[in-house]
Order: sequence, then C-alpha cells, then structure tokens
Amino acid sequence: MTVTVNLGERSYDITIEKGALSHIGSYIPQGGKTLVVTDDGVPEKYVQAVSAKAEGGVTVTLPQGEASKNFENYKMLCEVMLRHDFTRSDKVIAVGGGVVGDLAGFAASTYMRGIDFYNVPTTLLSQVDSSVGGKTAIDLCGIKNIIGTFYQPKAVIINPDVLKTLDRRQYACGMAETLKMAATSSGELFEMIEGGIDERNIEEMIARAVGIKADVVSKDEKEAGLRKILNFGHTIGHGIESLGELYHGECVALGMLCMCGEKVYPRLEKVIKSLGIPTKIKADRDKIISAVRHDKKMQGETINAVFVDSIGSFEIRKTTTDELSERLSKILI
Repeated sequence: MTVTVNLGERSYDITIEKGALSHIGSYIPQGGKTLVVTDDGVPEKYVQAVSAKAEGGVTVTLPQGEASKNFENYKMLCEVMLRHDFTRSDKVIAVGGGVVGDLAGFAASTYMRGIDFYNVPTTLLSQVDSSVGGKTAIDLCGIKNIIGTFYQPKAVIINPDVLKTLDRRQYACGMAETLKMAATSSGELFEMIEGGIDERNIEEMIARAVGIKADVVSKDEKEAGLRKILNFGHTIGHGIESLGELYHGECVALGMLCMCGEKVYPRLEKVIKSLGIPTKIKADRDKIISAVRHDKKMQGETINAVFVDSIGSFEIRKTTTDELSERLSKILI
C-alpha cells in the first residue's frame, strides 16, 4: 500500500508493506555513501537489513530515549559525515522511532545545507506520526523540539511486521497518536479503534492514520493553518512530557483528555484506559504550565490550541495559559 505526500517537486511516497525490510533496496536508491542512524532499542536484525543494502555504509547507534535528541549527538552525526567525506550526493537513513527520525532528519537537513533523508520507522508512534511530514528537531534545556527544521524525506518505508517486537507501552503510545488522528478527522477510524486492535486490522489503521496526516501535510506543510490539528493533545502533553516521567504517547493521551468536550471525554477515556495508559496523574501543575509557556506556538500569553467537541471534527481556539491550567484539573489527582 502506498500513500503519497503531495508537495510538488518534494512529493514522496510512504510505503506500508509487510516484509518491506527484506527488499529495502527497492525503495532506497543505491550508490553514494550512507549514514544509518539507529538506537540500542532497535532489534539488530532490522538495522542489518537496512545497512546490508547501504553501499559505503556507516552505522551510528545511539542510546535509546529522548535524552539522545541533543546538540552533542547532532554534532557527532555531522562530524561522522564530515570524517567520511559525505557530499550532497550521499544520504542518511533513520531506522528507529521518533527520536532517531527527528535527530537524523535534522542532521540531514543541515549538513551541507541538506542531503537526502530516508525514514524507516520501527515503532507504531513513528509509523503513524513522526516519520511523516518533515518535522525534524532536537531538544534544548528540557524543551522538546525547540531547535529544528521542516525537511521532507525522500521516502518513508513502513513495515508493520516490526511491531511484533514492541513492548506494550510503546505500542500503546503509537495507538494514542492514531487515536489523535481519528478524534480530529475520522469517526470511522475512531470506531475501529474502539472495537479493538489486533494483527488483522493494525495495517489498515496505520494506513488510515498515515493517509490523514499525508493529506494534512500536503495542504499545509509548514503549519500555517490546518496542520495545527495534528497538535491535538500536544500542547499540554509536551508540558507533561517535560517532567520526564511518561512516554510521549502517554502524555499526548492525557493532553487529549484535557482538550475534549463532555461528550467526547468518556469515549476517549475508555479507549485510553483499554490501552493501559493512565488517565489521571499526580504532577506539579506549575511545572507543566511553565513548560507550555516555552511552546513554539505560544504568541504572548496565548496559544492556538486544538479542541475536539465531536469525534471526527475539531476547532482551533486562541487559549490562555490560565485556561490550560484549569483544564489540567481533568487529569490531575
């Protein structure tokens, strides 16, 4: 199955195919040098499947986790490319989750003002969300994604088979991002998730979620308007994530509960609980709001936040940090 992100000369295909890693060379051009970036949480067989097809390949394995998305590792990747005489005709391939994709994409976007970048996402969260759309970034001073670029990949290759090695929490985080797409844009997908997730329907769920994101990015690449809907749950979610206690998808799930209407809340809460994600937390409200104030989308004392009052639709409203603080009461113990 193929989904296309339509951006004129920068258009690219997202391939969703079981067994895609066995013939990854069909999707990534041969020739030139290749930097493969991964982390120590990715099964070695996935990395080898990609690196074996990479001529002149160099593999860098980072420690797993958000902490790796920093200036030091960004500098290190650029130094590796420089040391191996990479030029504009060479490429970077990310094999891993959102951290690897964001960091490798950022290095590719800035080395020699941009070299080709390919993404092979291996977590459900990165497959349905972060690998699509061209957002690359690193963190700074505890603020997530504050330094970054918009830089589209040449291709994204999604192999649903790799999800069999994910632990429960990582899988749930990916479903939270899928739920986000459904809540704002597809009542049908939301109902499918409510009905239960298994091997028989996960590929279709991935394709539907990717289709939603590809359509949004094609219409609004750099978040001038419509693309803001992809931030549902993220405004407060990133604030919770800054505390360093929960995974990204778990924080987004909590953030969605804060930003939905009374009719949506019980349906959303039930699905989130079924994923094993907490719907209430004990946390410092002031620390969360302090992190929200550093959000890239803040404009003075307000931010354009996404609300869902009816499944499959959304509204973007200018919101104060005081209102966001009040909405946090929905999830704080």
